[in-house]
Amino acid sequence: MKFKIALCQMLVSPDKDSNITKARSMIELSAQKGAKLVVLPEMWCCPYSMKSMRNYAEDIEAQSAPSISMLSEAASFHKITIIGGSIPEKFNDKLFNTCCVFGPDGKLKAKHRKLHLFDIYGDIAFKESDTFTHGDAPTIVDTDVGRIGIGICHDIRFPELAMLYRSRGVNMICYPGAFNMSTGALLWELMQRSRAVDNQLFVATCSPARDLNTKSDYITWGHSSFVGPFGEIVATTGHEEGIVIGEIDYNDIQTRRENLPLESQRRGDIYQLIHKTELDLEIN
Repeated sequence: MKFKIALCQMLVSPDKDSNITKARSMIELSAQKGAKLVVLPEMWCCPYSMKSMRNYAEDIEAQSAPSISMLSEAASFHKITIIGGSIPEKFNDKLFNTCCVFGPDGKLKAKHRKLHLFDIYGDIAFKESDTFTHGDAPTIVDTDVGRIGIGICHDIRFPELAMLYRSRGVNMICYPGAFNMSTGALLWELMQRSRAVDNQLFVATCSPARDLNTKSDYITWGHSSFVGPFGEIVATTGHEEGIVIGEIDYNDIQTRRENLPLESQRRGDIYQLIHKTELDLEIN
């Protein structure tokens, strides 16, 4: 299967309506460029500020969720699949960092709540867990452009999740993310290439654009990228606002796995990856 993917690296403002309008425009332009899969950034509808996050939160199940309604309408109108970055989701008085996936019919196909919350200590302190509740399940979604695993930002730091997705037959993992200036410079590209080459699949990331005029202490790194199954950078960008277009050929996965058959070389007699949910079902 061959198709084009678009990564919409948006410059996010405090004006939610303006962000929704801009996202719709970037999705439309991506579709015009031939993209069948469009990915938005983490927290594309609002600034990445824990203090104001609740003010922007939406009830995804409600009919009055403007970000969700736009994504559904855009997917249906352009007949594309949209990985909807992430938005703050309110549910039973809790907040989640949530990615929604929409199919070409405009229907919600999957919802991923960020599993690993970004807490960091030391000279720079930041606790996402003070605001968000972590999700409790991995997300694999079968789409018209293949089987896709979903992670959000800090989820990429955990190779076990990517290994789980590989074991379940995903062709690609999409990570909307907003790495900051320090972690971005050191780890953003490294993590993407590591997850791709370790599992011999495609990895796509989408960040907000860097706002050099922001008053926030949290400044995003940018550099949305698309990585191939041998860890090669297929397409990328800098920190400015823009759309990254890449072409996917799933035959590349098969070629890499035939040339270097890691799966058959794994030592299952020494170590194994266990899916906790399935283990719980077996016990019960």
